[in-house]
This record gives sequence, structure tokens and C-alpha cells, in this order.
Amino acid sequence: MALNVRVIKKDEELVTIPDLINQVKKNPKIDECGAVFSFEGIVRGKENETKVKKLNLSTPDIQKTEKELKEIIEYVKNKHGVTEIAAVHYVGEFYTGDSLLLVVVAGAHRGETVDALKESIERIKHDLEFKKEEFTDEGKNIIMSGG
Repeated sequence: MALNVRVIKKDEELVTIPDLINQVKKNPKIDECGAVFSFEGIVRGKENETKVKKLNLSTPDIQKTEKELKEIIEYVKNKHGVTEIAAVHYVGEFYTGDSLLLVVVAGAHRGETVDALKESIERIKHDLEFKKEEFTDEGKNIIMSGG
């Protein structure tokens, strides 16, 4: 099972890319790995020339979303044959530069490792149920995803 695959309320706990890298490197098969890739999705301060003041990200059922996140990560891990994947998705109120999504993948070779990273990011973005409220200079935009 993947390590550190979680949905966390912002300010409840701080997990960073180095934390996740350290976690995947604890896998007993790390000596078979030649690549570790990471991704940190952050809040953009501008969306289509509109200044974003803040962003609220929520999910209707955090436990269900976390379970689905774990299922996605296990599927991607098995599909690409990588050694380990760790992922953390935050929910709460965010500002420019704040971290929203962290993903780290360790694998034998860079090809399958980067492919697993890309698929993890896309599946998380499109398959999990999140409500994103962007507060901009022009008002509030609501964006639903996944689910």
C-alpha cells in the first residue's frame, strides 16, 4: 500500500515534498530505483488575467475522497510498475503560492516513473470530487471536479 496517501485539512498538518521523498525512500525496494519525481501543485495568483485573492477547496466527504485517492494511487502504481507513490491533497482556504497537491513517485527508470507521476496528477484532478471557489477581483467562480 502506498505511504502517505492522504487528504489533509490545511493547517491541521504540514507535509512537504521532502517529507514525501523521505517516505518513498523508506520502501525496502528503494535500492532498485533509479528515479524519484515530485510535483507540487500550488495556487496561481492569476487566472485568465484576473487576480485571484484566495481559493477555498472542499470535498463533501473527506474520508471517501481519501479512500478514492488511495485507490487511484494503487492503480497507477500497479499499472506503471513503480516502486512507491506518496500523495497529499490539501483542503481549506488557500492563497497565492500555497500548496494544494503533492505527489512523489519512485521507480526503476525515469520513463515509467514520470508517466506514473503524470497519470496520478491527472486522475486526481479529474476523478476526485472537489469544489473549488476562486475569489477574484471580479467576484467568485465555482469549479466542480470529479466525483
